[in-house]
Amino acid sequence: MTQPREMRIRTCIATRERKPDTELLRVVVDPRDGSRLLADPSRRLPGRGAWITPDIEALELAEQRRAFGRAFRMPGSNLDTGDVHTYLAAQAAGPDIVRKTEN
Repeated sequence: MTQPREMRIRTCIATRERKPDTELLRVVVDPRDGSRLLADPSRRLPGRGAWITPDIEALELAEQRRAFGRAFRMPGSNLDTGDVHTYLAAQAAGPDIVRKTEN
């Protein structure tokens, strides 16, 4: 018999709200390019991760507060959040599914 999985609580770097990790998006520094951030929804990319509420407003708040630099212990660095912004915009737009029965 398997044990129920323990719920892990993480803190959003933008809003400082504590939530289960399933409600937050993990963001990591690109291992190939140390100045770019990547969204890691599958939580499989290597390296230190930062957790953020998955919406554009939280991303912009984190950028204003320079929270990514602190979270990744890279003060004064200009981290490119373009990929994370693109990912969140795609998630906000919703799925673009066309079913055969909708014709």
